[in-house]
Amino acid sequence: MPTPSAIPLVTTSRPDVDSNEHLAGDESRGSSETQLGKDLGDSRRAPAAADNAVLGERGRDPTSARHEPYAEKPGGDPTGEAPGLAGALTRMVSRTSTRSNPGPPPDGGMKAWITVACAHLILMNTWGFINTFGVFQTYYVTSLAASPSSVSWIGSVQIFLLFFIGTISGRLTDSGYFRPILLAGSIFQILGIFTASVSETYWQVFLAQGICMGIGNGLLFCPTMAVLSTYFHKRRALAIGIAASGAATGGLVFPSMARELIPRVGMGWAFRAIGFVQMGTLLISNRFLRPRLPPRQTGPWVEWAAFKDLEYTFYAAGCFFCFMGLYFPFYYIAAYCRDIVGMSFTDSLNLLLVLNGTGAIGRIGLNHIADRIGPLTMFVPIALSCSICVLSWISASSVAGIYIWSVFYGIVAGGIQSLFPAGLTSLTTDLRKAGVRMGMVFTIQSFSVLSGPPIGGALVSAMGGQYHAAQGFAGAVLFLGTLFVMAARVVKRRKNGGRFWAKV
Repeated sequence: MPTPSAIPLVTTSRPDVDSNEHLAGDESRGSSETQLGKDLGDSRRAPAAADNAVLGERGRDPTSARHEPYAEKPGGDPTGEAPGLAGALTRMVSRTSTRSNPGPPPDGGMKAWITVACAHLILMNTWGFINTFGVFQTYYVTSLAASPSSVSWIGSVQIFLLFFIGTISGRLTDSGYFRPILLAGSIFQILGIFTASVSETYWQVFLAQGICMGIGNGLLFCPTMAVLSTYFHKRRALAIGIAASGAATGGLVFPSMARELIPRVGMGWAFRAIGFVQMGTLLISNRFLRPRLPPRQTGPWVEWAAFKDLEYTFYAAGCFFCFMGLYFPFYYIAAYCRDIVGMSFTDSLNLLLVLNGTGAIGRIGLNHIADRIGPLTMFVPIALSCSICVLSWISASSVAGIYIWSVFYGIVAGGIQSLFPAGLTSLTTDLRKAGVRMGMVFTIQSFSVLSGPPIGGALVSAMGGQYHAAQGFAGAVLFLGTLFVMAARVVKRRKNGGRFWAKV
């Protein structure tokens, strides 16, 4: 029985072949395409054979590609594209297979590094703006006549929503709604900052900057990190570190803008100027950010089975306590410099710039090392160093001392901020679940960042303006978080069967 690949193509009629033979050949070829994979029957094999015989006997031009049958490789695979329905099916199956199984992470290439650059811009507008809150903390206490603890709730709610919405936005990302989620987050972010620019009371600022921008942050951050993690494997920590250094970029750009614009044009236009910068960079990110993996349509919103992995549970607990104490210095460094060190408002903002600027070293440098020794292995000493650094803040009461302290804390705090998503991804074997598993930990962390800075502010007020109790609290919870992350690494290492210094 002739196969479709043995049927020659005839695109024009020949004068030495009569019309009846052409009709027989056309009928045979049409039948071969529509009855692919079935028995063609004796009645159809004869016309096809006759047609081939006619073409072979009546002066066929051997150099004409029109009349050449499809050549076959050993094993029966055609070297050319199969004709008709067979070719269409082949192309369709090939495209479907590529979409459903895009292969391992590329670990580079233009599309992957464009994703890193866009993620850098996203984190500049989310974490970079959050790390700027020390400027607003100082300004709002004076302009809104509110207590430090009350003002810190604005920033805490903003971070809380960034993490808390992670479960929803992460699952929607896995389901294929990354682009709509990214657009919605950008709209909330821009709407919040421009609304805050015309707010005059505490509750107006709370709703605009705390609630609206917090929702925008939550819709932007978790999906972006989940998509970014699917483009890299061996250099994943470095890629996340470069993206996370966007927080340092925003932490330098936005406080500098606020410091220069607030005395000249007021807080309203300072907010609007920052809003225009965010609008432009978010437009770029919306244009170029694309998910790599196909949607995962089925699956729960919360993967409770993940907590059966002891290392995942320990890691979630470790991140909870680490982030409870991590942001107290970012919120209160400017106020501490004015109240304890005796610096002016402008000079105190310089410390916030140092804190954010040196964070880029930790985010990129420490993550580069983490690619070699493992993100969990790197996380443990950095979290311990962060705890020690916060406790040593108690003795930094001079201008030189506070500058030196800010450099060290900026490095280790930046390391924690960028290492925790890399460590979380390393605990996820199925990257199609990266969004929901990352969102679950983000939601757990949301309650720690919601309560941490206000607790610190309440301790400052209770101690009559002294910071010792709040500094001790932040350092203690960071140390507790270090112990849980260490336990997660031990469990993971034992599962892998590696030595003590194995890459984990």
